Amino acid sequence: MYVGALELDVLLGDVHSLKQKRSAVRPVMAELRRRFEVSAAEAGHLELHRRALIGVAVAAADAGHVRSVLEACERLVAGRPELELLSARQRLLGPDDD
Repeated sequence: MYVGALELDVLLGDVHSLKQKRSAVRPVMAELRRRFEVSAAEAGHLELHRRALIGVAVAAADAGHVRSVLEACERLVAGRPELELLSARQRLLGPDDD
């Protein structure tokens, strides 16, 4: 089994409160879950209203599949006009990792 994790650091557009931030981030996470069957959560920058760290995780039997799903998730977030993707970081754990 392979487990992949993706951290997406994003800058939000015209957001002036944490409530507006939630309104912008939640639909993105819901779309990631629905389209790619991954786990997604807001995992950082919780007190900042214009930044969000979105964490995505996926498990599969094939490392190539895990990578392709994470890359598709990154492309989806990068393509959202209301967000600016500042950085993306992938990690992959496999059967040989301790």
